[in-house]
Amino acid sequence: MRILDVGCGIRKQPGAIGIDHNAASGADVICDLDHNPYPFADDSFDRVVAIHVIEHLDDVIAAMEEFHRLVRSGGSVRIETPHYSDFSSFCDPTHRHHLNSFSFRYFGEDHGGFGYYSKARFREISLRVKLLAFWKWLGFEFLVNHFPRYRRFWEHYLCFVVRGKVMEFEFEVVKMISNSPK
Repeated sequence: MRILDVGCGIRKQPGAIGIDHNAASGADVICDLDHNPYPFADDSFDRVVAIHVIEHLDDVIAAMEEFHRLVRSGGSVRIETPHYSDFSSFCDPTHRHHLNSFSFRYFGEDHGGFGYYSKARFREISLRVKLLAFWKWLGFEFLVNHFPRYRRFWEHYLCFVVRGKVMEFEFEVVKMISNSPK
């Protein structure tokens, strides 16, 4: 399986090709992650992993479109990012985006009602929200992760009291097959 570790830093996933902007990282390829396209052909990878990197990029939509371009149809994309209610989302001055558990809805089946933002499509395989330890012990993390209506309620009304920590997204890349003649 060919894996691209975007923003790998010094902890590149074993067996993956690492790409980063920092020459001091353990990356195999050094390039500006805000400049697309990355130096790989379309459909080059089975999986893209972006652990605590998407919040640093200039354009979330452009990054998702680039991940979509790089991964074959049916491949996967894993994204981890802080929840916007966690202090770490705002204490790092290099964070450009502060995301919640609904931030990637534009890329889903119904495009969050805003299909004109991007043609890249992903199917959400899983989403896990980690809460601060106190709230996890009280059972809130279980409720947020197992009941979609409760997650929406939490995002709208409770997340600044019952603080989020990290979100882990797993997406399947969906590519439309063109039936046009060559």
